[in-house]
Amino acid sequence: MDLALLEQALRERGEPAFRVRQVWEWTARGASGYEAMTNLPRPLREELASAVPYSTLTVETEREARDGTVKTLFRTADGHPVEAVLMRYRDGRRSLCLSSQSGCPLTCTFCATGAMAFGRNLTAWEILDQALHFRRLERVDHCVFMGMGEPMLNLDDVLAAARRLPGLGITHRRTTISTVGWLPGLRRFVDEVEEPIRLALSLHAPDDALRSRIMPVNERYPIADVVAECRRHAAATRRRVFVEYVMLAGVNDASEQGRALAELLGRDHFKVNLIPYNPWAASAGGQAGARPNTPPSAAGGLYEGSSRERIAAFRHELERARVPVTVRLTRGRDIEAACGQLAAAPQVRRRSATAAPLAQDRRRAAGAPRSRT
Repeated sequence: MDLALLEQALRERGEPAFRVRQVWEWTARGASGYEAMTNLPRPLREELASAVPYSTLTVETEREARDGTVKTLFRTADGHPVEAVLMRYRDGRRSLCLSSQSGCPLTCTFCATGAMAFGRNLTAWEILDQALHFRRLERVDHCVFMGMGEPMLNLDDVLAAARRLPGLGITHRRTTISTVGWLPGLRRFVDEVEEPIRLALSLHAPDDALRSRIMPVNERYPIADVVAECRRHAAATRRRVFVEYVMLAGVNDASEQGRALAELLGRDHFKVNLIPYNPWAASAGGQAGARPNTPPSAAGGLYEGSSRERIAAFRHELERARVPVTVRLTRGRDIEAACGQLAAAPQVRRRSATAAPLAQDRRRAAGAPRSRT
């Protein structure tokens, strides 16, 4: 819901200022629409329904995975696609993965979003409406900004949305904003954000040479500068920064690379999440026309996922150096809702010239069996 538009509409109708708060409280609690807001006069509810759309997004498709994960494809009012995910866990947690942009301009080679055509930044209300959609389905309690887009390229709107999430039941301590290391936004986050919102770094390589090949942003903002900024944040807040590391067979999963990662990060300021690679469809379009629960094809990806044995050996190197580490539980893979699989537009971006050598390196890599994860 566009609360600025709501406020304007109420002011033009001469309504008292507290009406905005009333509408927001109903919306944040999961009300299905204006008609459910029984402490508003009925004529006002009818006027608002025609004057202020209840959501800035429309639902185009919604799919549910075998594990209960829900992926929703939205459209903005001007037609841009946006995907978001509700992850349901056996312990009762309900976590949201929200998008900050339609598409992403940073073209990480292992990510489906980077292959689709970039649209634009999302407004704070478009980001918030992703969360509100799922709140209307059930209670939610965690949120990660790890969907489409680079949050630090749209920091003002991301923070405006994040600061509204406690109204939905998601505290700041249960909110995480991820970045590939876009330093201008990251520096602002470290310097300006006072709320205890968590920070995550998508790292995926222990050295500049490899990271620049799989993540072009590293050519502009190298590892040392990005890690130093994250370390500054951890020291100031006394909260570890999460490090996301997708496991690519024969590319970044060797034991010596695990040792290099441990040396880079140290044991005091970071916690590493090892992520099994999730293949994505060749269309990079979210398989909008596919039947529900159709397994994704690896044809559109350059990589194969690391085997469980390679992941375990990599993890062992981090644990031996006393770096906190976990292996992420994959959710929603059968509907392309897992990490790195969000992509909803049929137009696909052409890969850079560095992509082909990466695929060749992977095929030549020794001791990198096909993934069983």
